[in-house]
Amino acid sequence: MISGFTPEWPVPGHVKSWVTTRSGGVSQPPYDQLNLATHVGDVVERVDKNRAQLEQQLSLPQQPQWLEQVHSCEVATLPAPATHQTIPIADGSWTDQSGVVCGVLTADCLPVLLSNQQGSAVAALHAGWRGLADGILQRGVARFMEPADQLLAWIGPGIGQSSYEVGGEVRETFCSRYPGAERNFIPSQSGRWLASMEGLARDQLQQLKLNGVHGGGRDTYAEEDFFSYRRSGVTGRFATLIWIEAEQKGTQ
Repeated sequence: MISGFTPEWPVPGHVKSWVTTRSGGVSQPPYDQLNLATHVGDVVERVDKNRAQLEQQLSLPQQPQWLEQVHSCEVATLPAPATHQTIPIADGSWTDQSGVVCGVLTADCLPVLLSNQQGSAVAALHAGWRGLADGILQRGVARFMEPADQLLAWIGPGIGQSSYEVGGEVRETFCSRYPGAERNFIPSQSGRWLASMEGLARDQLQQLKLNGVHGGGRDTYAEEDFFSYRRSGVTGRFATLIWIEAEQKGTQ
C-alpha cells in the first residue's frame, strides 16, 4: 500500500488531488521506497512498478502525464499534441479536459496546484527557486481564462527556510523582481541567506490577487517521509497530482 495524502483546499468535489510520500513502493536504497522519477538513477523497472501501483491504488483515469522538468517557467497544455516528443519539456501542466492527470515530481522544490472555482480547469507546477524567480507561478495563473481572483492555489511540501541556504545572488534576483521579497530571507551563520520558498511563492500568489492560497507548512528536509535532495543527495522524487473527475467535469 503506497502512502500519501489528499490536499485540503476548498475546490469542488470533482477536482481530485494527491501527494505521495516515500513509503510503499519497490525501489531500493537510496531511492526507497516510492520513487516515481526515472532520471535519478533508479532501476527503471522499479519506477514503472511504483507508477503502476500509484495508478491502480488511486484508480486514476489514466497514467499521469509526467514532464521533463528543467527548472524553466514553461507550462504545457494537456493533453499534449501527438508529436515525436512524448514527454513535454516543461515545469508545469494545465488542462481543462476531464480524466487528464497533471503531475510534478519534487524533492525540496515546491509543488503548487491551481484550480478555478468551478473546477473546470486545473494545473500542477514545479517551483524551484529559478522557476519562482522567472515566473512559473505567473505563467500557470495566466493559462486560466478566469481572472486570478477567481483561482485557488495549494502549496505542497518543500524545503523549509531553516535548511535552505542560498547565496546573495539568489536573494538579489528576487528582491530586484518582486516587491517585499526581502522578508523571505534571513542571514545565516555562514554569511549567506536562509530562503523561504513557501514565503516567496505565497507572496507572489497573493500579489497576483488569487482568491485563496492554501497548504504550506510541510518541510521535506525535516520530514523523512519525503524525499529531500538537500538532505540525501542521491534520492528519489515524490509526486503531486491533480485531475478533473471524468464523469463530473464542470459540475458542482
